[in-house]
Amino acid sequence: MTLATVIKGPEGVVLAAESRVTLRVATGGRERESTFDHATKVLSFGAPNTGFGAVTYGVGVLGRDRTAASFIPEFEATLPDEAIPVAEFASRLGDFFRVQWQANPPTAKPADAMSFLVAGFDADDAYARVFQLDVPITVTPIEHFLAPHQPPFGARWGGQKKIVERLLAGFDPLLPEMVRHRLGLDPKQMDEMREAVSALELSVPWEAMALQDCIDLAIFGIRSTISAQALSLEVRGCGGAIDVAVITRREGLRFVQRKALVGDHPSGRTET
Repeated sequence: MTLATVIKGPEGVVLAAESRVTLRVATGGRERESTFDHATKVLSFGAPNTGFGAVTYGVGVLGRDRTAASFIPEFEATLPDEAIPVAEFASRLGDFFRVQWQANPPTAKPADAMSFLVAGFDADDAYARVFQLDVPITVTPIEHFLAPHQPPFGARWGGQKKIVERLLAGFDPLLPEMVRHRLGLDPKQMDEMREAVSALELSVPWEAMALQDCIDLAIFGIRSTISAQALSLEVRGCGGAIDVAVITRREGLRFVQRKALVGDHPSGRTET
């Protein structure tokens, strides 16, 4: 439960996620779910890896109470002192969390995964590289936006992405299979249907997207999902503040918006 995204544009990469984490708690012989809205899902790293970032989604905790973010100091202690390529960094992250998964198996369904989208710039590359890990299913990084067979820019959404996929594609991703089953369409008819409904897709000029536009799209998708879940009978797995970071070739990673620690709220104080 989560909605996370990495949006790659010509000016840099945007990483964003909301802050809700769901824990399964056993009390009185029964298991129930509790949600907390202050989890860290946009992950940043110290020197010499300040140009890398990641977002996590899927299984929110290992064991019963450890989030991915809580393991980052331990992961960083395993890294070399010198800078490494993005692919190696992503591979090390996958290996590290595979070990943690084995030592602290989650209480979620075995088919679930703790997934990561990892992004960053290699020293000689003009544009960022983006990798996906699905621990423990696939810890070998899978690269997205890999030319010449994939578009060089675009968005990858992870987690509860049904709402945002409807908004961007113009229809629910389950619709083609539902139509095929109901009408008995053959492969040729399915191809024709997919071509017809592709006209409903939101036309996004990925190669012309300024970094600010990528930020706006990330927030739009996550905020729309939070709002839609709050107004429906959907599982409300998305909530809390939206954290957004950007990575550029010149500046590395910096947060555009990030939830802050606060003290006692004024409305909760007792007057004397």
